[in-house]
Formats: sequence, structure tokens, C-alpha cells
Amino acid sequence: MDNYQELISIIALTMGVGWASGINLYAVVLVLGLAGSTGNIDLPPELAVVQNPMVIMAAGVMYFVEFIADKVPGVDTGWDTLHTFIRVPAGAMLAVGAVGDVTPALEIAAGLMGGTMAGASHLTKFSTRALINTSPEPFSNWAASISEDVLVLCGMWAMFNHPWLFVGLMVAFLLLVIWLLPKLWRLLKVIFTKLGEWLGIVDKPEPVEELSGTTIKE
Repeated sequence: MDNYQELISIIALTMGVGWASGINLYAVVLVLGLAGSTGNIDLPPELAVVQNPMVIMAAGVMYFVEFIADKVPGVDTGWDTLHTFIRVPAGAMLAVGAVGDVTPALEIAAGLMGGTMAGASHLTKFSTRALINTSPEPFSNWAASISEDVLVLCGMWAMFNHPWLFVGLMVAFLLLVIWLLPKLWRLLKVIFTKLGEWLGIVDKPEPVEELSGTTIKE
């Protein structure tokens, strides 16, 4: 039974650090570093580097920067676009560290799992934030940003304290993403097309004229 419990804990940690990294990478590193350095959790040796004071300090500074950027309409979408190239590989690297000293095959599997979870959560965040930004008021951005931070903290707590429950929630999250992302993507295409037309990057569709001379707007 202990072996099964240890296995599910490793799976939860692997999925969890990837999922949380896709939402707020710096919060993940900061929480892991502080919890590990204070002895509240035992991190695998491959993740012990996040307990280094320099890493904790850097994560804290970047978390503060993201905390501000994440609440400004438009800036948050630009920030998320940039972090497409940061959160996903970082989530994969943290997931590899979470499995400890294992065979290369298991490391690759962990990296794929962590990268997939990071990509899924990042794309969900990016899509929903872009939709929220269609509203000019900033309060929805603040509410979304604070909710995301709380979600990451609660998720990491569940990851360490209730790994079975957490893994079940992650499976449900993946199923939700599979169902939700195509719908969000269609809405994003409309938004970015309208934005491109407003900026003059995308040509507006020409009106179609009937034989009778009547003009129909597309």
C-alpha cells in the first residue's frame, strides 16, 4: 500500500507542478522553495535547487512583476504570449525533477506529462484572459488574476496533502480542456480578426453585390 501511495504522490507532484506552472510559474517556484527550505515539505533531490535563496529571491521578484502585469488589461495578454515560451518548458523541467532519479524513459514520460499539463493550463488561461479583455473595465482582470493565484495555492496544497483527489481533479481538468478549448479558440479567432481589421493588418471583407444591385453586408 505504501508503494501505491508513493507512486500516486509522485504522479500528483508531476502533474501538479506542470499544471500550476502553466498558470503562474513564479508562484510555483516560490512556494516550493519556501516550503522546502523551511522543512514543511520534502522535495526530491532534483528539485532541491528551488530551495536556494537566490532562486527564491528571483522567483519572488518575478512573482511581484507578474502580480502587477496580470491585472492590467492588454498587458496581461502580452505577458501570457511571451510566457508561452517559458511556462511550458519550465513545467516540463519541474516535472522531470519531481520524479527524482529514474530511468531516462521515465524522465521523458514525466517531461511530456508536465509539459502537456503546463500547455493545457497556459492555453486555458491565455484564452480566457483574451476574452476577458474584450471588456474595458479592469475589475474582471483583477478578479481573474487573484482567483488564479488562489487556485494555484489551493491546488498545490491538495497536491501534497490529498494526492488521490488531486490526480482525479487533474484528469477532470484535462477532459474539460478537451471540450472547452475548441470553443474558446473559435471565439479568439473572431476577436483577433476584429482586432486585425481595426489595426489595418487584416483586410475587411468586401460587401457582396447581388445582380439586382442590392448590397449585402457580410
